[in-house]
Amino acid sequence: SPRSSSMSAQEPPRPAPAEPPEPDPGGRYEAVVPHWFYCKVTDSRERWVPFSAQDSERLEEAHGAGKDREDVVVPTSGGRYDVHLKQRQRVAVYWEEEVSEVRRCTWFYKGDKDNKYIPYSESFSEELEEAYMIAVTLDEWKKKLESPSREVIILHNPKLMVHYHPVASSDDWVSTPTEQGRPRTVKRGVENIAVEIPSGEPLQIDHLVFVVHGIGPACDIRFRSIVQCVNDFRNVSLSMLQAHFRKAQEQQQVGRVEFLPVNWHSSLHSTGVDVDLERITLPSINRLRHFINDTILDVFFYNSSTYCQTIVDTVASEMNRLHQLFMQRNPLFQGGVSIAGHSLGSLILFDLLTNQKADPEEDEHTAQGSWTTSSNGGIEEVKEILKKLELSEYCDVFEKEKMDRQALFLCTENNLKEMGIPLGPRMKILHYISSKADTQVCPRHTSTELVSGTNPNLPLSQVSANYPQLNYKPTIFFAFGSPIGMFLTVRGVKRIDPNYSLPTCKGFFNIFHPFDPVAYRIEPMIVPDLEFEPMLLPHHKGRKRMHLELKEGLTRMSVDLKNNLLGSLRVAWQSFTRAPVPALEAASTDAEAEAETGTEKQPDTKPEEPPAAVKEEAPLINVGRLNGGNRIDYVLQEKPIESFNEYLFALQGHLCYWESEDTVLLVLKEIYQTQGITLDQPLQGSQ
Repeated sequence: SPRSSSMSAQEPPRPAPAEPPEPDPGGRYEAVVPHWFYCKVTDSRERWVPFSAQDSERLEEAHGAGKDREDVVVPTSGGRYDVHLKQRQRVAVYWEEEVSEVRRCTWFYKGDKDNKYIPYSESFSEELEEAYMIAVTLDEWKKKLESPSREVIILHNPKLMVHYHPVASSDDWVSTPTEQGRPRTVKRGVENIAVEIPSGEPLQIDHLVFVVHGIGPACDIRFRSIVQCVNDFRNVSLSMLQAHFRKAQEQQQVGRVEFLPVNWHSSLHSTGVDVDLERITLPSINRLRHFINDTILDVFFYNSSTYCQTIVDTVASEMNRLHQLFMQRNPLFQGGVSIAGHSLGSLILFDLLTNQKADPEEDEHTAQGSWTTSSNGGIEEVKEILKKLELSEYCDVFEKEKMDRQALFLCTENNLKEMGIPLGPRMKILHYISSKADTQVCPRHTSTELVSGTNPNLPLSQVSANYPQLNYKPTIFFAFGSPIGMFLTVRGVKRIDPNYSLPTCKGFFNIFHPFDPVAYRIEPMIVPDLEFEPMLLPHHKGRKRMHLELKEGLTRMSVDLKNNLLGSLRVAWQSFTRAPVPALEAASTDAEAEAETGTEKQPDTKPEEPPAAVKEEAPLINVGRLNGGNRIDYVLQEKPIESFNEYLFALQGHLCYWESEDTVLLVLKEIYQTQGITLDQPLQGSQ
């Protein structure tokens, strides 16, 4: 064979051993353990990435069973990529991506300028392995091999193997291998190269989340795509599951949550609109204009009925396609489906969800349920209204007639007359009803809502589009850095009815960074008469960030001193050291960049105090049924460096959600709560 001839041609006659033998005794050959890698190309630079231990084992098993000859497909990376074994290709399942080369790797080399080891081709690795096997078995070293590109590899001993660059000159006598610059290092087996091999993801998928991006093709400060950002989000979720759901994992109650990206930007910009825009774009400040055309104009496109239809059709059909494909590939999946949107993506999802049609029988049930549950509370609301109008003496009449808020808003003058209400009070009540009817808006898209003195034909969405239906009912809708509140206000919506809930989705969380310039609140649109703070998202390691506690402590201390509370500095000092939230023992001892650890170890001097402080901080506020009666607005805690300059970190604030442990933890907590699974230790501030 050509291999053996090249070997024998380069083998010198066996010399007498002039030096002491290597520590490995001759004849003790063990086959190399292969590991599978794939080639990732970024900015035309190749990087070889190892498959996880479990994926590599699965590929090796298929390879060992001789399936390379057939076109066998092995799912890898949690089922998001398929490896076609015969072609040695890695193909993305759910989204468009360049096909990657796959290699069964045993031998690697690294040059001076290389950061990481690069695997040799499979055929040349076999040649190297054969030469190594002969060298070990016969205890003959200093072996020389020539690679396909005329590069020379010398096996000096098991610990020292080098690779010389090809000869620059055609004259063989000009240079010997030792004179050809610094050689590359050669290593055998993945265990001898510094590479981190991921252990792999849990096979069990408990829940599926579709993630819709905002404006433009780039989703974060590093201009990465939605696929890369969702990969980050998924990786953070895996580490959060290990840190906070360890008990449930040990009892095999918890596997993982799958996050899949939904891309609509490319479909919109493939309609030919870019060519039309190019014609009318001015040539000056070229880059800025192209950036605007590619990003900010998405907002205007969404407000145009033509392109809005393209966008909602793309998002809905893509989510339905992904769901169908996921179910085909995971036929045993029993979990729920949730959806998440960033920036404009959250508005698109909100409009889609308000236009879903609930099942008729569920409609009836929901309407009855909401009637009974709101009935008692509704009567109390009516009493409040009568009290405001100085008509408290008629409370008993309304209670006897079982009049709740909705019934009150449907009253005519004749109804009030029949109830025996005199003309003066009748006029006051009717004036109140008509004034509220002008300002209060309730989405019209489903019969499940209780219309409260509103024009039922006034939609939440100003843009007239035919909204497609989703093939499933989302469990929860998460909005990150969302402008929903602002868009509703601009569309003329002044108030969201407290009884309104999304027709097919019972959960809704509006999560934002305090400095995010695009984010707006939702709760004040439901409860306009009450001023209250959004819920503070707990830090994933427990309690508040140090600088926030310090700020709060100093504020409390100054208030106590001003009021001269009991005239005692001792009491003021206690108020400063009082922890507003009980500390959790951090599961990880990693030193955080914010240097939070120092003060987190303060002992709680009065263990009974924190619950009282918590009660003060989170009074029960009724924010309607949009999130099933639970709070909707959640604000992240800014990092210490961010509080120095809010403007400097504004853009970062809008793009921070993909790698935010606190955001991911809230998403996981709420998803698993629907399955009756809770965190190992409840984080302070969570409900």
